[in-house]
Amino acid sequence: MACRHGMRTHSGLAIHGDIDIIPDGIPSRWEMKEADTALVLRLGRNLLHQVAEESAFEDRIEIRSRFRVRDSQIEHIGWALMAEAQRGYPSGRLYMDCMATALAVQMLRNHSSVSGSNSLAESSMPRHKLRQVQSYIEENLRSELSLQAIADVAGMSASHLKSTFRKATGMPVHQYVIRRRVERPALLLRDGKLPISQIAMELGFAHQSHLAMHMKRLLGVSPSHVLRSGQ
Repeated sequence: MACRHGMRTHSGLAIHGDIDIIPDGIPSRWEMKEADTALVLRLGRNLLHQVAEESAFEDRIEIRSRFRVRDSQIEHIGWALMAEAQRGYPSGRLYMDCMATALAVQMLRNHSSVSGSNSLAESSMPRHKLRQVQSYIEENLRSELSLQAIADVAGMSASHLKSTFRKATGMPVHQYVIRRRVERPALLLRDGKLPISQIAMELGFAHQSHLAMHMKRLLGVSPSHVLRSGQ
């Protein structure tokens, strides 16, 4: 495989897991001698600048052009996004917002002109702000939640919310929302007044099997088991 990013070139054998990073506005070209499959992620310029500003970087930030780098965090994000796309995006916008922010942070930390800086340090979330966020999530479990909307409730940036919420609760925002969406239907199922399919749709799950998958993973039981046992 031969690659060109702007005026820089590279050639060699393509290895599974290699990552190329191309700065915004830089023309690029690949020439492959055999068939291959690649996952292409585009990080929006506005999001990258927003995360940089919120992290107290004052100077102009440049993303570095990279050939065949290895980055386990970016690789993990890529696999997660590909799996989400292949399933038809069942986790919704909030999950995609979180993954995009995580990718932006990783690019700034490891592949930019400010790599190695400690400006992205996490801080704790005040208790009253945490309660505001949790109350908003609880009241809007049936809606299509977004990371920015949740951050607005707390009066903080999306990237700051993402890091401080995880520090305060021990889990990412999107996982917390999924857990609450699983625990709420468990209560409704015990009442026995609504069918599983209706409960799944009302709590923001794409379909009944999606609810069943998360309930089995988080609670260790299926919706039908909860419905039968009333436990």
